[in-house]
Amino acid sequence: MFRTATARVALVTCRPGPEVTTDGDLPVLVRELTAAGAGADAVYWDDPDVDWAAYDLAVIRSTWDYSWRAAEFTAWAERCGKLTRLANPAPVVRWNTDKRYLGELAAAGVPVVPTRYVAPGDPVELPDDEYVVKPTSGAGARFAARYTPEEHDTAVRQLARMHAEGFTAMVQPYVRGIDVAGERALQFFGGRLLHASRKGAVLTPGTAYDERKVAHPGLEPWTPTPAERAVAERALAAVPGAPELLYARVDLVDGADGQPCVMELELVEPNLFLSLHPGSVPRVVDAVLAAVDRSVR
Repeated sequence: MFRTATARVALVTCRPGPEVTTDGDLPVLVRELTAAGAGADAVYWDDPDVDWAAYDLAVIRSTWDYSWRAAEFTAWAERCGKLTRLANPAPVVRWNTDKRYLGELAAAGVPVVPTRYVAPGDPVELPDDEYVVKPTSGAGARFAARYTPEEHDTAVRQLARMHAEGFTAMVQPYVRGIDVAGERALQFFGGRLLHASRKGAVLTPGTAYDERKVAHPGLEPWTPTPAERAVAERALAAVPGAPELLYARVDLVDGADGQPCVMELELVEPNLFLSLHPGSVPRVVDAVLAAVDRSVR
């Protein structure tokens, strides 16, 4: 395989802050890419002094503040993608930062958690069973909460707060299967299944929407079933334009029929959980270097 001694890779992250989790994978990837012969740097996406054109490849890794700066972030992705190869590509980033993509997946025949969208100014109609309210642009369960019908007024106040800040809300039935089988995350890298993990329910009853949550409770390795792999692959095949994806995470839960369905398709900045799957590090490095090769040819 072709390698260039001057290849440079930007691993794109965000500035530390009270609402930002530390990316434990980042120093590992910098170290291992450097050991493999690439010039690897961890850089902030919003650093005005970064010369993106100096890199052969920019890999979005942990830009975990993007969801409350979505317009700014997608504009950056467009600029960066014109200066160097961006993974994943800017059109994918723009599409995936708005969870209304779930409606497009459903229209393509992919099983997804049923979702209704409530934009600012829309009439508010809430289910008569347990449900979840969260923003279409969000990460780490920010602005997400679980409600019973008796908590209608609290949910309405959350919607008002979200609408005042410009967010469109998603309303979904609470998928009770998550309390039994958890949520499974299937990670793909370089077009192949990398590994999978399972975690418990993030949204516990009575937790306020603006309270910080544990994003990955009880995280453990998982061996995906054939049905889970099939749903994940269907979801990835339904991404508009069939773009080349360096990485992807498909989050699955069991629906009312007991079959896996898509909770979220994460194509922007998924946590890879490499500390849980250290054997995956060489495969990630090889896939990144292969992407560098394609960008410099």
